[in-house]
Amino acid sequence: MNLTLIIGWVLSFGLVVFGIIVDMTNGFEVKLTAFKNFVDVQSLAITVGGTIGCLVASFPGSYLKGLGKRFVLAIKPPKYDPKKYIDQIVEYAQVARTRGLLALEESANQCQDPFMKSSLMMIVDANDPEKVRGMLDDTIMFMCERHEQGRAFFEKGVGIFPAFGMLGTLVGLINMLASLDLSNPQALTGGMAVALITTFYGSLFANVVFAPLGMALKNLHEDELLCMQIVEEGVLAIAGGSNPRYIQEKLEFMLPKSQHTADKK
Repeated sequence: MNLTLIIGWVLSFGLVVFGIIVDMTNGFEVKLTAFKNFVDVQSLAITVGGTIGCLVASFPGSYLKGLGKRFVLAIKPPKYDPKKYIDQIVEYAQVARTRGLLALEESANQCQDPFMKSSLMMIVDANDPEKVRGMLDDTIMFMCERHEQGRAFFEKGVGIFPAFGMLGTLVGLINMLASLDLSNPQALTGGMAVALITTFYGSLFANVVFAPLGMALKNLHEDELLCMQIVEEGVLAIAGGSNPRYIQEKLEFMLPKSQHTADKK
């Protein structure tokens, strides 16, 4: 579970609601009735409805079918631990050093990570290291492109929500000016309410909902990318016959210094 995302949402929405209903002009006073001033069906229709419609029009149906999966990935991301990947690579290096590269085939078949498994099988099949590096680089590049497309929906929403918030502001101002009648102040305040609340909705949904979701997917991508890069460098070092200790130190250079095993001894 992505606890930081959940905690951030609770804090953001909670403090916004706190700012709406709490009046500290004359002490601490809670005014629940003030919350209804920020609920407007017209504004929701323009901002939320308009943004969703624009996003649906921007992506094919095959892409939209995967939105639920991407949302779940942001809320409950898989765990990528680079230290565990390094430990596995070092174990494989020890096997290759003592029993030869062909002995890695059994270990590769038991590997749960598809990328690591295919990488090990490439060197077991005695492929040229440069060709192996090229294939692994291509795999990583295509993965980056897929992930970039995967979070494009949320990143695009960050830009569209404020735009429709501004559109709603214009609608409210136009209606207000069209019905401008100083003898009927209710029509004036109604149009102004729509004008301001749509801007509020646009900023709220863009910065509190869509931006964190896009960033959560980006952070997950960075974690997976690091582990794939560790696998690539580790497997190629195994193919080159490097010492397991050397491989471990080389791969740990890809991590923050506080996570280096050598520095803890």
